[in-house]
Amino acid sequence: MLLLHTARPNMILADFIREVYWPRYTSGRDSLSREDALRFVENAVREGKTQKPWSKSTIRRVSGYLLSACSDFGMLEPRRSGPRRLHSVRLSTRVAAYLAYDLKFQGLGDNQILSHPDWQLFGLERPDVKEQFKRLSLEGLLIMQTAGDVTHISWQHKNMQEVVDVLAGY
Repeated sequence: MLLLHTARPNMILADFIREVYWPRYTSGRDSLSREDALRFVENAVREGKTQKPWSKSTIRRVSGYLLSACSDFGMLEPRRSGPRRLHSVRLSTRVAAYLAYDLKFQGLGDNQILSHPDWQLFGLERPDVKEQFKRLSLEGLLIMQTAGDVTHISWQHKNMQEVVDVLAGY
């Protein structure tokens, strides 16, 4: 949950995880370097994803932040120099349920929830999210019905406090 609530307001971190970390992980590569992060930040600045151009020192500082944050969330080994090994990260049932309900209480429809970019922070695409929802359904946290591309979810809890209470006892 900390990853989710850190990445949402820090779009550069969210983009780095979605565009660099997971593609690197799924392609079978085993590490990320400071140069990878530096290149990503330089491209983001060049593409106008920042409000104004950043200085070289800011670019270096932000690239280090991206690697440190990924390390803090267990995605990379906690090394200060040289390439950092990628770690396997799995989305827990509690976090999946929390995210699903959080998106629901933001007013999103069932199909929007399944395709929301927040799932990509955990390396999940829509088919993976549907599988995760099947597990949540088996756990009694929600009920999912699907036919082709249409999915309907029956939500078992009426507000986030109920969800948190259930997950705290899970």
